[in-house]
Amino acid sequence: MAEEAEEEGDEEGGEEEKKGLPIKLILIVVGVLALAGGGYFAYTNFFQEDPVEELKKGEEGTDGENAEELPPGLGVMFTMDPFVVNLAGSEGKRFLKVTATLELSSPEVNPEFEENLQKITDSILVLLSSKSFEDVYSVQGKFKLKDEITTRVNRFLVVGHVKDAYFTEFIVQ
Repeated sequence: MAEEAEEEGDEEGGEEEKKGLPIKLILIVVGVLALAGGGYFAYTNFFQEDPVEELKKGEEGTDGENAEELPPGLGVMFTMDPFVVNLAGSEGKRFLKVTATLELSSPEVNPEFEENLQKITDSILVLLSSKSFEDVYSVQGKFKLKDEITTRVNRFLVVGHVKDAYFTEFIVQ
């Protein structure tokens, strides 16, 4: 009889474990969801910048002042249209595509630069088309090309000068 009581106790304990398992699972899922919700709330309220403040800051600068102030030592940036040329000595099989941004010494240079833009573009096109694949493929060749572009553009400027040229796209095919 004692054995029967133990068997009945085991059966009842097994049923209690089966009933307790779904409750524990539900509690775990609810706890994870609560933590995820709290994490999302903290992230949106404490770690992200408020986009409304950014709009207010942008609206304040529209009263005639520049919205972006340039750090000292940084000139005005002028992005040229992309240049696509055939490379010299390739018989039309290789081409070069370059997009360059030029750093002007001051904002006063911009009108003079735009006035001479066709001459500057022509000069850069002639320079690029005179280069061979070997001239532009290496890193040293790219640095030399940047210097040559800067020198050529400065020939057309009187008020200021181009500080440096930056390649934003450089494709050799």
